[in-house]
Amino acid sequence: MVFYLLMDLLSDILHEAGCRRRFLQLRHLERPRSLRFPCNKSIGFHVVSAGSIFVHAEGERRPLLLKAGDVALMARGCNHVLSTEDSFRPSEVSLLESFVGPAAASAETSSVVSGAYQFWNEPLHPFFAELPAWFVLRGDAQAKLAPMSLATALLAEETHAPKLGGERVQHALLDVIFTYLLRRIVEQEGSAGTSWSHAIHDAQIRRAVELMHGDCARAWTLDELARAVGLSRSALAEKFRRAMGDTPLSYLRTLRMQRAMRLLSETQETLESVAAKVGYRDAFSFSKVFKKTLGLAPRDFRRRDASEKASPWRL
Repeated sequence: MVFYLLMDLLSDILHEAGCRRRFLQLRHLERPRSLRFPCNKSIGFHVVSAGSIFVHAEGERRPLLLKAGDVALMARGCNHVLSTEDSFRPSEVSLLESFVGPAAASAETSSVVSGAYQFWNEPLHPFFAELPAWFVLRGDAQAKLAPMSLATALLAEETHAPKLGGERVQHALLDVIFTYLLRRIVEQEGSAGTSWSHAIHDAQIRRAVELMHGDCARAWTLDELARAVGLSRSALAEKFRRAMGDTPLSYLRTLRMQRAMRLLSETQETLESVAAKVGYRDAFSFSKVFKKTLGLAPRDFRRRDASEKASPWRL
């Protein structure tokens, strides 16, 4: 039951952040070959199905070695290069969008399946700040019948030998692997410290968070939230601050701004309509909070977002 509630929250966070997915297909890399992955706006992951791959990440002194069965997730903004070698020359790097690899693997190739989950506009939710730059699950550390092992094995089979309906299966498995990776990070980050992942493991805080996610447009007060979770006003405020590092009403404002960005980007609704849907009485009060939080007015945000939709890197 706990994981059902947890995944509802996680799904809502990804949805409100405007998540877009791209399946980057199976790539067979012959030696020497390097691929550049610009990830300024995306969270991504790589599943190595054969051979070995080196990840050259910005800011890292040594490349990260991934072997068959390993899965690596990189946080938003972690630009990197995949290479068959532990070093590479700039002239060897191909842009991801234009690279066409060999049709099939051989003894001299490495095979990798990749996925990108794009959050174009700046993620506000604290969960995104918790993600480690790189999170690796080693294939040899997973039980053969563990969910992640089964999912990655199925993905490798579907991509190496496509069958009827294979595209739907591949996209579904991509989402499964991505969700399992995020779930593992929540479990890891929630074990200690002050974070969203840690906070939602407390039943009363989690309930307060669920209520705000369920209806962020409601004029929640600290008293209402406290009564709903069976705490006093001061007890909820202190418990929330210690576990989350934020106040309940500040967290509510974050949810409202996250939803507002999505509505401004995906719809042509008026500012008055957007304001009402995210809990503000009028467009003026909404615009004031939006500009204070994001650094630009809602109309300017919408114009910038519309112009950026022509970018070839936007999903």
